[in-house]
Amino acid sequence: MKFVPRLMCLFGFIFIVALNAFGDDSPPSWMKQAASAGVPGYDKEVSAVVLHNEQIVTLGSDGMLVTTENYAVKILSREGRRHAVATALYLVSAGKVRDIEGWLIRPDGTTKNYDKKSVLDIISDPDDVYNEYRVKVIDGSDDADSGFVFGYTVVSEDRPLYFQEKWFSQDNLPALLLRYTLNLPAGWKASGITFNHQTIAPQVSGTSYTWELRNLPYIKSEPLSPSVPNIVPWVAVNYAPDNAAQSGNKVFTNWTEVSRWTSTLYDSQVVVDDAVAAKAQELTANAKTELEKIRAIANYVQNLQYISIDIGVGSGNGYRPRPSNLVLNRGYGDCKDKANLMRALLKVLKIEAFPIAIFSGDPTFVREEWASPAQFNHCIIAVKVSDATDTPTVIKHAVLGRLLIFDATDPDTSLGDLPDYLQGSFGLIIAGEQGGLAKMPVTSSESNLLERNIEVSLTAEGGVNGTIREMANGQTSSLFRQQLRELSAPDYKKMLEIWLTRGSTGAQLIKFSQSDKKANSTFGLDVEFNAPRYAQLMQNRLLVFKPVIVGRRNAIFLTENIRNTPVMLNSQSMKETSVFTLPPGFVVDEMPDAVNLETSFGKYTTSYEVKDGKLFFTRSLRINRATVAVDKYNSVRDFYAKMRDAEQSPVVLLRK
Repeated sequence: MKFVPRLMCLFGFIFIVALNAFGDDSPPSWMKQAASAGVPGYDKEVSAVVLHNEQIVTLGSDGMLVTTENYAVKILSREGRRHAVATALYLVSAGKVRDIEGWLIRPDGTTKNYDKKSVLDIISDPDDVYNEYRVKVIDGSDDADSGFVFGYTVVSEDRPLYFQEKWFSQDNLPALLLRYTLNLPAGWKASGITFNHQTIAPQVSGTSYTWELRNLPYIKSEPLSPSVPNIVPWVAVNYAPDNAAQSGNKVFTNWTEVSRWTSTLYDSQVVVDDAVAAKAQELTANAKTELEKIRAIANYVQNLQYISIDIGVGSGNGYRPRPSNLVLNRGYGDCKDKANLMRALLKVLKIEAFPIAIFSGDPTFVREEWASPAQFNHCIIAVKVSDATDTPTVIKHAVLGRLLIFDATDPDTSLGDLPDYLQGSFGLIIAGEQGGLAKMPVTSSESNLLERNIEVSLTAEGGVNGTIREMANGQTSSLFRQQLRELSAPDYKKMLEIWLTRGSTGAQLIKFSQSDKKANSTFGLDVEFNAPRYAQLMQNRLLVFKPVIVGRRNAIFLTENIRNTPVMLNSQSMKETSVFTLPPGFVVDEMPDAVNLETSFGKYTTSYEVKDGKLFFTRSLRINRATVAVDKYNSVRDFYAKMRDAEQSPVVLLRK
């Protein structure tokens, strides 16, 4: 399953769904009742409200899970029509959608039925060469409009790999009724762990457990906010037979057990044959140090083509990599294949390594309290290193020792660095009895430094000619590298032109060049430009201009007076020096005051100096990785507001 714009692999989110009988073509009674309920008033930005969201999950004596999902949403605006869609994900090899049907109730009470003829059956991820996940879809968006109610029932079956479930109560839409019911055979029991909400105690009737919530509010999208799953209430459900012997290795009570279970899927796939051994020796023939050997293998594996072919997911292959020799022979693989191949190549060199299961896309997603492989969607690697190897992404593990953490899938992040969406996350180190959950490293703001040097000559008419030289490090270099890789040459040039004109109206890009040194985690960019109308000439005596030639590429805009969610900041730093050669006959008449802003999460400074007919302007920014609570929001907003004000402050030149 794909998350974020980076390449990632399906790592085994197993979706399960259950039985209900369909009646005639008219909407079922639960939907009619939901449609008749009163709806609170919402802000204009709320395009729809969920009236009814219910899952009924039943574990049969044959070990099959059957799920019935009943869902109804009321459209509140034309934009809300996009919510009039039913989707049912299923595994070709291990499950099926028994039935899917939808209905539309118009404001005048008339209805429309969507039967089997309305259902599309499509592959879940068209980017994969082969994927056993498919999706059945009913799309009612063209028929719906404001005031309409769209609903559906899906009945699906699946066979669980382990006895655990996740109930996410909502997406960002407000919801009036949410319910999750788990029906178990006699002699079974269930328990739940509640996140992002006070404990939700289930209603228990025999071996039937029901969790319910009502009247959940709209989740407003805010800059730098946590992901929706880290805001909405959800319940992690564990279930098991009273007789432990019947659990069939499908019950986990701690992270060591999860490591042990996952190791059985990984360890046998590390195959070192003659071809693997020869490739390892070939790649490291000129490497002298431990780090050089690891880097040579890391670069090779990272550059292998990413292709996901998910076969046998229902029997564990969503977690199990393909044999390392097969991946080498075919020259492609997904995240777990790449990590596994790298592990085999390192084994030839007597360097031990371990796969790490992790969640890609949100470093705060994995919850330590719930030992479950269901929390992961990606695989990276931990390489055991000696004291001689020292990089920002080495962690000290209490049992396994010093581990160098690396993502063999991300094409833009070099060895010794880690994508920011993985930093600080909990990852499962898969090492049998010695494995378990561990915190991933967080690189410092200095590791992600962007250094910028600008030299410009200012004309008496207000024009400038100049150069910009940037050197990006760490995750900043990864971002710049990604832009170069993903954009066509014309689009890349257009991006630079837009960046220039944001700070200098009418700026023209003359030429540019890049220097990508991925091994050192650096990316250089040189730009030559001019801007005929950069400064404003007033009364033929004054030249007024802003010394900030270009804006920060990752500028943050926090302007709302009220904040509902924490602010999540990634570590970064920037140092810029701009040198303006003043036009003959002009002197500096007015300069802004120097700025020095410092908080617990960051620091920003500016300075000005005039020397030998030149104006030297410097600014620096350091942001520490932090989560700022809602009650501290004003401190973040004020920090960025003052920084924006400082960067809008003009310099005034006077003709002598």
